Amino acid sequence: MGLMLGSSTRQHKGGVNGGISTRWVSLLCIASFFLGVLVVNWFWAVPDSVNSDEEAISSHRHLPKEVQPIVNCGKKVATVQADDILSQVSQTHDAIMTLDKTISSLEMQLAAARSTRADSVKGSLEVTKPGVEQLKQREKVFFIMGIVTAFSSRKRRDSIRDTWMPKGEELKKLEKEKGIIIRFVIGHSATPGGVLDRAVDAEDEQHKDFLRLASIKTTCVHRLYEIWTGPLAEYHEPEHWKFGEEGNKYFRHATGQVYAISKDLATYISVNRHILHRYANEDVSLGSWFIGLDIEHIDDRSLCCGTPPDCEWKAQAGNPCGASFDWSCSGICKSVERMDEVHQQCGEGDGDIWHTSF
Repeated sequence: MGLMLGSSTRQHKGGVNGGISTRWVSLLCIASFFLGVLVVNWFWAVPDSVNSDEEAISSHRHLPKEVQPIVNCGKKVATVQADDILSQVSQTHDAIMTLDKTISSLEMQLAAARSTRADSVKGSLEVTKPGVEQLKQREKVFFIMGIVTAFSSRKRRDSIRDTWMPKGEELKKLEKEKGIIIRFVIGHSATPGGVLDRAVDAEDEQHKDFLRLASIKTTCVHRLYEIWTGPLAEYHEPEHWKFGEEGNKYFRHATGQVYAISKDLATYISVNRHILHRYANEDVSLGSWFIGLDIEHIDDRSLCCGTPPDCEWKAQAGNPCGASFDWSCSGICKSVERMDEVHQQCGEGDGDIWHTSF
């Protein structure tokens, strides 16, 4: 017993004196705790990143599967989608073209309004009293008729004045009440201020029914005519008919005793008159100006018919013609001698114009 106790006492003393102190044990425990915390945090962080990568990879793997039913839904659906796209593109293009035409029309109307305003301010200023100016309001115009004439056609002009064209106060009344203006259109001779110009000036002073074209010389009276019918030359251009017929030196243009243009075309000419080239004949000039425009050409033969008895029959049937025309003479044959006869047999009557509303 005593030996065992003695042996036990020696072991206890040796553990305290020769072993690790309590302070170091505490430090080791604390260090182990922090090390464990770091290790645990590291293990928790790694799975999160791995899980996020796996989720990203999984999403990329599933993405084609989700898109696959929309893209690869069959040739029929793809064709329908392509047709829808083409239809939308076509509708958008049509809308753009419509807007472009609208803008062009508005620009032309604006330019015409500016030109008209400038001309009215420039041409309608009348001095009524010294130092006092008054603007004269223009009457609204419904229709303008220009009769192309020559210096040597005085007798023809007189035959027109003596038949269907009003004179003097009646001509002014026609303009004021009906908005219809009728004028003989002529340019200037090759020698300004010469005998021909003075003769026309004197005639205009008497009748007040001329429209003198400034800076335009009347160099040709006889004209070559084209019509809008007949055999067409074969070109590769679908609208080849605009360029005239085979063997012809002139492109397609309106001609005959009567031809008319719309207000829009008249506005186009007025706005662009400074850059439009003028040829010797006015009908050829109009044809050159309109050949590149998107316009409608109408060959209405009801406005023009032959001389009696052709025009007489139509007048009796209630369908009077706007003008009589003999193809053999490119007009009325012997017009000075026959104008009164044609007017009496084919005209509607001198008083009809005053009882017609427009």
